[in-house]
Amino acid sequence: MRILVTGANRGIGAALVAATRLEGHDVVTHSRSGAGTDIACDLSDVAAIAGAFGGLGRIDVLVNNAGIIGPDRQSTLDMDFEGFAETLTINTLAPLAVAQAVLPALRASGQGKIVTVSSQMAWMGYAKSDRIAYRASKAAVNKVMQGLATDLAADRIPVALVDPGWVQTDMGGPEADVTPDEVATGILGLIERLSMSDTGKFFKFTGEERPF
Repeated sequence: MRILVTGANRGIGAALVAATRLEGHDVVTHSRSGAGTDIACDLSDVAAIAGAFGGLGRIDVLVNNAGIIGPDRQSTLDMDFEGFAETLTINTLAPLAVAQAVLPALRASGQGKIVTVSSQMAWMGYAKSDRIAYRASKAAVNKVMQGLATDLAADRIPVALVDPGWVQTDMGGPEADVTPDEVATGILGLIERLSMSDTGKFFKFTGEERPF
């Protein structure tokens, strides 16, 4: 497989690149700065995405992994609205823009798949208000990817979302439940099993389907 991973320079992305290469797959990597990766693109600049991600040839799998936790002030009663907008741009709009940019490459594969890293914090059953910009951006990307799954059904390109759990990354902190390596192994397994019967669904990294 030839897999494109956004946000590949650290955390889950870096672990996924390592796991994918260990399995003998080809990986195309992205980071904001481009240091140590194949593609440089600031995903807050949506207009730049088509140019950065177009013309990649064949891509079998797109993993939308890049994301940010959002601004320090993100309470409903005290919101950094500029930071909220940036969070929505990177976490919600950019995954769709990247998918659109690489769609010709996914179609060229004949077995294209899209997996977007979401969060358990997107779950609508949580009536919590902390990190609301992040929560909202992940809930929104879930809905966007559901829609994309519907629109790509005719192309036989499955689109799925994955909840990585609470991960020991810069976002999750050292006290989190699981390591990036564990999550990467789970995501790679999900990618390998993913079929059209799974399109539009939300999975835990361990493989179980979970509610939105």
